[in-house]
Amino acid sequence: MDLLRLITCGNVDDGKSTLLGRLLHDTKSIFEDQWEAVQRASVRRGDTFTDLALLTDGLRAEREQGITIDVAYRYFATPHRKFILADCPGHFQYTRNMVTGASSAQLALILIDVRKGLTEQTCRHAFLATLLRIKHLIVCVNKMDLVAFRQEEFERVHEQFMEYAERLDGADIQFIPMSARDGDNVVEKSTRMPWYAGSPLLYSLENVYVRNDANHVDARFPVQTVIRPQDPALPDFRGLAGRVASGIFRAGEEIVHLPSGLTARITAIHGPAGKVESAFHPMSVVMELDRALDIGRGDMLAKPNNQPVAATEIEVMLCWLGDRPLDPSRRYILQQTSRETKCLVREVRYKLDVTTLHRSTDHTPLQMNDLARVTLHTTAPFFFDSYKKNRQTGSLILVDEFANTTVAAGMIL
Repeated sequence: MDLLRLITCGNVDDGKSTLLGRLLHDTKSIFEDQWEAVQRASVRRGDTFTDLALLTDGLRAEREQGITIDVAYRYFATPHRKFILADCPGHFQYTRNMVTGASSAQLALILIDVRKGLTEQTCRHAFLATLLRIKHLIVCVNKMDLVAFRQEEFERVHEQFMEYAERLDGADIQFIPMSARDGDNVVEKSTRMPWYAGSPLLYSLENVYVRNDANHVDARFPVQTVIRPQDPALPDFRGLAGRVASGIFRAGEEIVHLPSGLTARITAIHGPAGKVESAFHPMSVVMELDRALDIGRGDMLAKPNNQPVAATEIEVMLCWLGDRPLDPSRRYILQQTSRETKCLVREVRYKLDVTTLHRSTDHTPLQMNDLARVTLHTTAPFFFDSYKKNRQTGSLILVDEFANTTVAAGMIL
């Protein structure tokens, strides 16, 4: 069964958590005790209805303030597909949380309150979603019940968003008018909007085609560990374990080891259930080679005629996540796939205002939630593709080498 990873994003109070709660409730993906707890919490808050947002807003501060702060992950399944939902915060102070939740998503649900229309935060999240190479956007024009389900209100928001979308990188965009609180066009098609000829949200989620989104061309296998079982039955077994980042590897094919540049041939590929003829993303496998090369964690296998870039200086679009500002004099640990190396931020070329897309060249240090194009210099070469080409080998994080905290997430240009 296919798995779809998706996020909700948009402005504060546009109904993201309520929509997720409605999806979970109407697909019967919550337990009775959970539902009873949400009903009791709604009564304590003085609500005249059961607040479905409480199904995903789990932090006490979230419930007290009525906003989402952290990324909340929820899982459910239908007969057609499994889903991992990430409810991302809408407040601009938590942009870093939205970037974290969107980094692995295949589809983004962008919520818009039909009364407010397009806001700065909506633009910010739409841009970040396309920057993070999410190829499918579903714009949920929410709270249609508050404008009497009028078609002209929906069309107004549709025009606003499409005018802004002309400035974004191309994506598949779909619009659905809905009332998340009442369930109109969420799981079942609404009878109160007969003018809408499209499908409800759940049908769109079950049928969106994402298999072509993965990179099946550029074969990349970051090595996580070398397996030597010391089993008398397998005295000479030496396998390279890892997760296929992209492309396809087949038994009998020639590969090149990076950084040495030496070649070898794959003699066998072992999956969780035994030998397989081929491996592709996101399979975790063990590969056997016909030569005992000096390979360790952080090395990479590729095809001789299709290799990643190897460099010590790279251009990166960086989102600063740390509480402390960027210190150009400090070294950071760069982690990309299974490889680690130390690096310096050599230059901040410009900061990007994700609302206006204006580039600023002021030289103040990067602060939390800032997005900037920077030049990184590493102490050892590492192997990468551009993020636009390959999300797996084109992404990285920076870690403070003393505090051991993640301070930035980057997309290689």
